[in-house]
Amino acid sequence: MFFNSLAFALFLPPVFALYWWLCAKSAAKQNALLLLASYVFYACWDWRFLFLLLFSTFLDYFTGFQIHQTESAAKKRFWFWLSVGINLGFLGLFKYYDFFAVSFAELFHGFGLTVSPYLLKWVLPVGISFYTFHGLSYVIDIYKGRIPAEKNPIDYALFVSYFPLLVAGPIERATHLLPQIKQTRKFSFSQAQEGVYLIVWGLVKKVVIADACATYANAIFDHADAVNSQSLVLGAIYFAFQIYGDFSGYSDMAIGISKLFGLELLRNFNYPYFSRDIAEFWRRWHISLSSWFRDYVYIPLGGSQGGKWMQLRNVFAIFILSGFWHGANYTYLFWGFLNALYFLPLLWQHKNRANLDASKVPWNLSGLRIVLNMLATFALTCLAWVFFRAKSMEAAWDYLLRIFTNGHWTIEFLSNRRYNYELLWLILLFVAVEWRHRNQMQPISGKYAWLKLGLCFAALLALGTYSDYKSFIYFQF
Repeated sequence: MFFNSLAFALFLPPVFALYWWLCAKSAAKQNALLLLASYVFYACWDWRFLFLLLFSTFLDYFTGFQIHQTESAAKKRFWFWLSVGINLGFLGLFKYYDFFAVSFAELFHGFGLTVSPYLLKWVLPVGISFYTFHGLSYVIDIYKGRIPAEKNPIDYALFVSYFPLLVAGPIERATHLLPQIKQTRKFSFSQAQEGVYLIVWGLVKKVVIADACATYANAIFDHADAVNSQSLVLGAIYFAFQIYGDFSGYSDMAIGISKLFGLELLRNFNYPYFSRDIAEFWRRWHISLSSWFRDYVYIPLGGSQGGKWMQLRNVFAIFILSGFWHGANYTYLFWGFLNALYFLPLLWQHKNRANLDASKVPWNLSGLRIVLNMLATFALTCLAWVFFRAKSMEAAWDYLLRIFTNGHWTIEFLSNRRYNYELLWLILLFVAVEWRHRNQMQPISGKYAWLKLGLCFAALLALGTYSDYKSFIYFQF
């Protein structure tokens, strides 16, 4: 059930109406309804995996309670590692087993040994990486004494399974979402209005920008050996805006839907392509995952403390883990490794936290330098996206090599019989709108909000039917 589907358009209004009509005076009723709706939402993908979600929920609820109530340090460690081990075990089994089996077989083949690995070929449960990290953060926070265990099973189950964030985030923290869940929500017209604006802008990002870019990006990446250098460069740019519009659009819709129910989710994107260096990019891109690895991996490893070699180890650890989190493929690992390489010069020069303020761009040489830094950061990001998008390392290297060896820089028709430059005007308009509102949550707000809303609906009607229908990229993670 996609957010941009007719099924979801039929699903959301009844849940919203029942929530505020029958359950407005009781947090318990509100939570029970949202939990039921979340399980229905998830079961629409594949009802069999609902049992895995239920087991994961029960596991972390039970072990969290055991960690909290026992005074024995040894027992705390036992329950903690039991939860972590089983959670990561299921994630590894479904997501990484076949990858490691094939990799070990290839390793043995290099030594002249023939191994035929047994492959599971299981379908990846949608959202498993996201709800697993929800549960892990909860158990870790209890183990570290940051929060008490949640006694109400329905409240905890809703925290893990809440349908707007269940299948593609943002990755929430119990410290942020659980206190909201335990309070009775009261309807706020202004909050609901903000939610509608976010939903509509998220749809524009997804349907108008991401899906249109996907049409061109797929045509180029799938026929990289038959297009010229200019098309290959544009393909990387189109994919950069595809994945941004797709994932940030989903996050905007998830945050907006939650506002309809009186709940506030963590912001997940903050105009990342206006970043002045790669460190700022990662503070603005997939914020909930970046902060998760920072708080639960990077800082426990020592963070920026210690010597340069320890800092180097910690940086590579979180970036490579971030790449591996996205999928079982060497392309994701190298994507993480490449971003770590980008980060190193900033770390060595102590400039990784140089751009923490809002990006104000004056009309002078200093402003020109800022814009050039943004363009350079975007170019590096696009280069890394080639590995993220490619099906194999060989395909990624061939793609990049052809950019510099093909030598043709002319506009051409693509395999889908469309020109390869029409979308650039739409992207430039999109960038201009985001630039104008880069210090706001989203563009549809403030003065002339209703006019902006009308223009967005016009864009959805006029351009949404132009591009092919696409699912959300991050559902595969």
